[in-house]
Amino acid sequence: MFKKILIANRGEIACRVIRTAKSMGIQCVAIYSEADTHAPHVALADEAFCVGPAPAQDSYLNIKKIIEIAKQNQVEAIHPGYGFLSENSAFAEACHQAKIIFIGPSVKAIQLMGSKSEAKKHLEPLGIPLTPGYHGDDQSLTHLKKMATKIGYPILIKAAAGGGGKGMKVVSDPKQLDETLASAKREALSSFGDDKILLEKYLHHPRHIEIQVFADQHGNTIHLFERDCSIQRRHQKIIEEATAPKLSTQLREKMGKTAVKIAQSIHYVGAGTIEFLLDEKNHFYFMEMNTRLQVEHPVTEMITGLDLVEWQLKVAAGEPLPSSQKQIKHHGHAIEVRIYAEDPQNHFLPSIGKIYHLKLPELSPHIRVDSGVTNNSEISMYYDPMIAKLIAYGDTRETAIQYLQQALREYQIAGVKTNISFLQNIIALPAFMNEHIYTNFIEENQEDLLPWTTPLSNTLLALFVLYVLCQQSQRKTKTDALSPWNSHNAWRLNLPGTQKLHFIYHDKIISIPIEHHDETFTIIFPNEKITATAILHQEHELEAYIHQEKITATIVSHKNSLTLFMQGEQFEIKLEDPESEYDRLTESKGHLSAPMPGTVVAVMKKAGDSVEAGDGLVVIEAMKMEHTIRAPAAGIVKEILYNVGDRVQEGCELLAFEASV
Repeated sequence: MFKKILIANRGEIACRVIRTAKSMGIQCVAIYSEADTHAPHVALADEAFCVGPAPAQDSYLNIKKIIEIAKQNQVEAIHPGYGFLSENSAFAEACHQAKIIFIGPSVKAIQLMGSKSEAKKHLEPLGIPLTPGYHGDDQSLTHLKKMATKIGYPILIKAAAGGGGKGMKVVSDPKQLDETLASAKREALSSFGDDKILLEKYLHHPRHIEIQVFADQHGNTIHLFERDCSIQRRHQKIIEEATAPKLSTQLREKMGKTAVKIAQSIHYVGAGTIEFLLDEKNHFYFMEMNTRLQVEHPVTEMITGLDLVEWQLKVAAGEPLPSSQKQIKHHGHAIEVRIYAEDPQNHFLPSIGKIYHLKLPELSPHIRVDSGVTNNSEISMYYDPMIAKLIAYGDTRETAIQYLQQALREYQIAGVKTNISFLQNIIALPAFMNEHIYTNFIEENQEDLLPWTTPLSNTLLALFVLYVLCQQSQRKTKTDALSPWNSHNAWRLNLPGTQKLHFIYHDKIISIPIEHHDETFTIIFPNEKITATAILHQEHELEAYIHQEKITATIVSHKNSLTLFMQGEQFEIKLEDPESEYDRLTESKGHLSAPMPGTVVAVMKKAGDSVEAGDGLVVIEAMKMEHTIRAPAAGIVKEILYNVGDRVQEGCELLAFEASV
């Protein structure tokens, strides 16, 4: 077995690999970019070395620098994790040339399966079922248009060299093809260094079923059952489960044998995943092979009791597979949800910032959290916005869902927006509970899933008020408690003490008067007066008594923002001076501004151009995803304020636009 390995990755997967390797007595070397200097994977490793500036192209994708660090530190093998260089044949070859073992398949296997089009050319003669489409070399716009018409709309555009939803687009209208192809090619080039795309027939209501395969250097190839990855947004998985619901034993065995056949046909070694689309008639079609460990591998580990990273290390070291196909059994059901720093209410745009409050659910044999962030971790524009993977296990799917629901209620994150409420809504939906899942599940249930803004109740507003009052009281005791200037009791001669707090909630100013009495407060709303008192424990835990009912909540403050967690729900509000905040909100209206920090990757119009409502104007890329700024109405572009390649901050004005009268 290896004595020392390098992990050529970051975040959650780097932490995951390090933990297993260290449990096997293997020393671990981590790499990090300048943006990740204080990242958890750096602290967890035995040694860590900076590999370059923040952009991945200059750091985690810098093959020469990574190999240099590996050779200087005499590592025997490199684990690539997933993403970045994990499916990069040039990196695998560089490891081979440096006489360092690449913990993964051969260069030839990566090259063949790394191109979706080449993979399909290889598998077609073997009788592997393929989705109808075009995977040829002619990438001219004219030919792609011709092939799209031949396949029939709607079509699915895919990056030939990629995965994870990057460069994947659905086109229903031929008029959208030019713009969508250009966007798909940019994303593909940015994410994988190759802008080649392929076209497929877009299937209605398919399921995304993948088979985990494993092979050693001694000719043994097995599968570890299947995972259902149908719940996706932007063609990227967010919920995965094993085993797949409503899959017959016969179909499971047939798909497993087909996956093994595919792996054997390319003399595969290591962990890999064969991905299929399953239509409503239970016909399955090969989609792609990922020649690496998948993000969702924990659900397979939970139902089999195996450590797949340990298997990877043993296979790479030349050992045979620890178990045969007949020896591997599955028990119970596991579900994984991916927790992202993103805003579901704003088209799932990444949310960038510092996590200033993080509380995990209670871990147990039923609950597992794989994460690469801690309190004060920075979610930057440079990398994927996934915060963690939350995995629940139960004897049945129903009990696994129950454990998952409880864990999501306990999960607390403040500082960035997350999809936790969105995930809660998905798993509570009757269709999900009843196993009626498919790849366009989110789009078709969007109105029931998105956590639309709701007015805050008087009780919730009262909790925010009580928290601020308790904070004011604590600040008083930390200074000169006897000084009248440090008093926060709003004392007035011969009258109850009164004060007014001003909050901002979704651009609306809420002013709340409060009367101070000897031991209680009266919080005054237009339709109600609430009598209350409260105690603040350990800075964040509020114990309130409202109309003699005890209510507990966690409230976290950061600068002027307050975040309240209670009974699995999260609410955010700002404590502000109303005039300055009102001016800021007023000034920002009507501008075409950047919705997030990022890089301008395309400017689609020039000054003086007339545009129609919905026309694309500027494209911003952040975290490897593109967002198109579109014209809000018909009008004229007066001035372009940024060029391609410019970095922009959230809220900055991108162009001057004048709407037609």
